[in-house]
Amino acid sequence: MTLHNNAPNADPANDPWADIRPYMDHEVKDVLARLSHDGELLDALTQFRLPRLAKWAPPIARGLAGYAVRREVKGVTTVRDFQMRIASYMERMIRTTTDAFDVAGLDKLDDHSAYLFIGNHRDISLDPAFVNYALYQAGRDTVRIAIGDNLLKKPYVTDLMRLNKSFIVPRSARGKRAMLAAYQQLSAYIRHSITADHHSIWMAQREGRAKNGIDHTDPAIIKMLIMAKRNAERDIVFGEAIAELKLVPVSISYEYDPCDLQKAQELHDIATLGSYSKSEYEDIRSIVSGITGSKGRVQLKFGSPVSSDMATPGEVAAEIDRQVIGGYRLFPSHYLALEALGEAPELVARKAITRQDRERFNERLAKVPENLRPYWLEQYANPVKHKAGRLTL
Repeated sequence: MTLHNNAPNADPANDPWADIRPYMDHEVKDVLARLSHDGELLDALTQFRLPRLAKWAPPIARGLAGYAVRREVKGVTTVRDFQMRIASYMERMIRTTTDAFDVAGLDKLDDHSAYLFIGNHRDISLDPAFVNYALYQAGRDTVRIAIGDNLLKKPYVTDLMRLNKSFIVPRSARGKRAMLAAYQQLSAYIRHSITADHHSIWMAQREGRAKNGIDHTDPAIIKMLIMAKRNAERDIVFGEAIAELKLVPVSISYEYDPCDLQKAQELHDIATLGSYSKSEYEDIRSIVSGITGSKGRVQLKFGSPVSSDMATPGEVAAEIDRQVIGGYRLFPSHYLALEALGEAPELVARKAITRQDRERFNERLAKVPENLRPYWLEQYANPVKHKAGRLTL
């Protein structure tokens, strides 16, 4: 896949990150105009919101969708305007699909400092969205969000993500030389954002979501983060290069994952068939399911900046894991899954689980097909075992 360059009049000489960075305010008007007439976006909207009309009268459905888009973005002229529209939807989503949203640790971080937040990854869009909402509620600026180009298979998806301050992580570059150049560009952009723009970033601790519930940092990400510094300064001190990025681990914990059944199907297919094939709009459906599905309680825990006394990427990854796992909140759903698997009864026995907790869990479990239940249960049980040190990675 070739990275889609949506930046009008982009000049690579003056803007070395033009094809991967988020959109700027002066680009918003043209991008929104393009989106309001994008046939694929309008078709996707009608399939979700006007399925019957889309089937019998596609032109009418598409016209209504276009009108709705133009009405929704009327008056939006900056990236902040766009995110303020998203904030109102986030407030409604939290109110209607969660029982509680708790934030911890943010008050211990400097209001005026930019951080590189590295978090565990369970939901395609909501993990960074909850981080942004917590920052917004605290009166802080939102983050720039790392998103893999594997999710940007449609130009309108790229536009929407870049309007929401996302920047593109290359995962589909072909050839060692092309991949190296792409990651050098990415590393330079991340370092520039933190140290020059003083703008915080969120990125996942590994490629893809942790579909089995096991959070683990990929040391290759740490190697990428210092590439730009190593290229600029041959005699860098590793720990100082890490400390300069102000890397803060973040844990997000969901009592229930709206995509748990989809993840169980994928894990089942990989285990029984050896592979899993995504449908064309599966990532979009996962995003919609994550936003609209019931999540129970959600907790976001900000850790403390990784210190300069790290000597290797492996040590940094281990410290991120320590903070992410330590900050992960275990809910009754996690212990009930462990109980259903017949494992570690002593861990379950120490937890106060109410009748309502058990009824809710059993109601969800009853909807899971028998052949998918072991994989569904493991998603919730594994965080307990991981935190107790009972998993071998």
